[in-house]
Amino acid sequence: MTSARFVSDGTEELVLQGSGPRPDMVWLDGPRARVEAVLTGGGKTWKARLPLAASRWGGQGLPLPSGSYTIRTRTMPGAAEEELHTDSLPLTVLHGLRATLEGAHATLVIGPPVDPAYDSGAGQDALARRYVGRDAPLENAVFFESFYGRSASCNPLAIDRELARVAPSVIRYWSVVDLSIAVPEGAIAVVEGSPEWWRARGSARLLVVNDWLRRAYSRRPGQHVLQTWHGTPLKRLALHRPGFDPRRAVAVVREARRWNVLLAANPYSENILRKAYAFLTRPVWVEGYPRNDILTTGDGATVRAQLGIAAGEPVLLYAPTWRDDRDLIVDFFDPAELARRTGAVVLVRGHSRTLPTGRDAAGARVIDVTRYPDVSQLLLAADALITDYSSMMFDFAVTAKPMYFFVPDLEHYRGELRGFYFDLEAHAPGPVVSTFDELVEAIEDTATQATYAPRYDAWRRKFSAREDGRAAERVVARILDQGFVDRD
Repeated sequence: MTSARFVSDGTEELVLQGSGPRPDMVWLDGPRARVEAVLTGGGKTWKARLPLAASRWGGQGLPLPSGSYTIRTRTMPGAAEEELHTDSLPLTVLHGLRATLEGAHATLVIGPPVDPAYDSGAGQDALARRYVGRDAPLENAVFFESFYGRSASCNPLAIDRELARVAPSVIRYWSVVDLSIAVPEGAIAVVEGSPEWWRARGSARLLVVNDWLRRAYSRRPGQHVLQTWHGTPLKRLALHRPGFDPRRAVAVVREARRWNVLLAANPYSENILRKAYAFLTRPVWVEGYPRNDILTTGDGATVRAQLGIAAGEPVLLYAPTWRDDRDLIVDFFDPAELARRTGAVVLVRGHSRTLPTGRDAAGARVIDVTRYPDVSQLLLAADALITDYSSMMFDFAVTAKPMYFFVPDLEHYRGELRGFYFDLEAHAPGPVVSTFDELVEAIEDTATQATYAPRYDAWRRKFSAREDGRAAERVVARILDQGFVDRD
């Protein structure tokens, strides 16, 4: 048995100490991160220091993402890996995370650094009452949240960057599920469910979110909510979803009443979002999507370098949407086989809803970018997009690069799960295929782009007319003109 202890003295670590010959390697193996230990000693005893932080894509080292990690060891190069059994350690709150070690199962469970006293329903209810009902003055601040705090990205990120440029005195809070999420420079991360999170959400004059507001939220007098949403809709939303559910209808209407303003990328989206959310009388800003500004002004070379992709390498981005009837990314083909058949580097981007339950894809010339902070940067880096029903198809059109639609479950998705607002097969700006061989054929067919050029042009005229690289500028100007926050 190996002894264990947590250390938090500037760098948070799990320290293991064992007897006998020193292992060749000890590491933490998690679904979205892997960390190797620094090994010292040998002979009679050895020590392994496992940092509870990781750096990806050349960014700063941040606490490990929440989840379960197995402690693994290897006795010598080439030997089979084994689970390393240790002492157990109770729940311990460190500076950037909290952790429990289940020695019998060689499992380290990581969570956000929130006091366990607040984890219960009663604890959260107490915080809600404390901060929702308070009468302290509102702050000249914005509370940002993207995809339920699983990233700092999308339209809220682009608005944050423009607001920081033109109104640097405005305080910017970012809601995050844990401190593994990198927030923009100058912003303050607040972990969901913590007292700081409740206070920031209850005191900011403006909330900028791209999905539903969670937990108990009651808009205080003087507060405003800008709902940016997160895509031009193909699949049916909210009140338009198949099958009438009275509870869902009530929840949709209640949620939409929390919003003051809704952002739409184009008139098509405005029409659908107004009806799907019964948002009929309040303003909709049709300004293009701030997250897409970079697609007209940016350069994918930096991202490719971060990902370790050599100049000139062809890059395919596979980014399917989530499914209502499964927790994981769809596995209709092997990304490594696609890389082998096409000679491209394949980037795999799972949906934010599959991030907590999934595991990184692996294979030769395959890079899982599900946790990459900003998908817009990935769209810049890719030479072509492979998707199914994701709204990414509307964003990627700004680049005018090829798109392929891999939809082996089209009838099930269209007829049973969600339904569409228009016929994808009739209007898609690229091949719609249902088998892996058809997908490879379409990618390798040099005539594909010319064949679909008329459809692509029509698609861009309908959905991309406002995507001119200045959407964030226009949205922030309206925020300031409306007095949602003060410039100075």
